[in-house]
Amino acid sequence: MFKRAALFVVVLFFATLSQAFEAFPKGPDDALTPGALCNHPDEYRYPEKIKYCERDVSTSQKAAIFQKYDQIGYRTRSMKRQAFKIDHYIPLCAGGSNEAKNLWPQHESVYEITDKLEALICEKMAAGRLMQKDAIEIIIQAKHHLDEVPAIEARVRAL
Repeated sequence: MFKRAALFVVVLFFATLSQAFEAFPKGPDDALTPGALCNHPDEYRYPEKIKYCERDVSTSQKAAIFQKYDQIGYRTRSMKRQAFKIDHYIPLCAGGSNEAKNLWPQHESVYEITDKLEALICEKMAAGRLMQKDAIEIIIQAKHHLDEVPAIEARVRAL
């Protein structure tokens, strides 16, 4: 009887534990993806002359990003690869780098929310109406608080 009860507790524990982890991240993990700026620019952009790096993320680098996230409990590699893109936490257009510490596996349900905001932010930077420092703060807030993106987008439009 004790063995069955112990087995039940173990099974229940692992079932609960597996449900505690989402299949994919809703935002970048701060430990794995703290963000990074372009250090070796291909050009300088906008009135502020921010460093810009051309997109350069290899297939093997993308696979390593998925693996790192799955090692902390996500299940991205068991999902359809087409449902993800490797996102630049700080977008390239805002001066982000191609380094692993600026990359994370972004699910389509997330990038459908954030991509329009990123484009808008970069438009405002190009017009000289938003500085890189402020743009990065907005992006970080949005990617960690998806429910706030509509209000954030409205504020950025007003700039």
